[in-house]
Amino acid sequence: MKKILLIVAVVVASYSYGNAQEIGVRFGNVSAGNVAIDGIFGLGQFSRIHADVSFGHGVGVDAIWDFLYRPLGGEAFNWYAGVGPYIEIADPFWFGVVGEVGLEYRFSTVPIALGFDWRPALSIVEVTDFNANSFGFNVRYVFGK
Repeated sequence: MKKILLIVAVVVASYSYGNAQEIGVRFGNVSAGNVAIDGIFGLGQFSRIHADVSFGHGVGVDAIWDFLYRPLGGEAFNWYAGVGPYIEIADPFWFGVVGEVGLEYRFSTVPIALGFDWRPALSIVEVTDFNANSFGFNVRYVFGK
């Protein structure tokens, strides 16, 4: 059963990331390990979906709606804040809400974005818990402008 869930997660993630506007890697604490496939899906000028798929202790998916996404002193630096659900398919099963606050720098000469974020998480299912020590570093390739 776990293998079927893993295959379904990989297929869904690869389809979703095929439409990403930025794709890369996130290093740090994520739902199911320490490394995740990281993608950004733009929803407008100041709104986007920041999604991660991680493997390790199971399969983890974070889908965060960054509802504040503003330039900081020009177009290169941005800050963002958001909230969204997360799920970890492992033993035990985890489901909850994750927040995000971060800074990002987009290079003007190469299509690369670097970011640093903090993601506190409130677990609701299997165990109710709060975790505030999730920090991460993102490296993403930017498609288009």
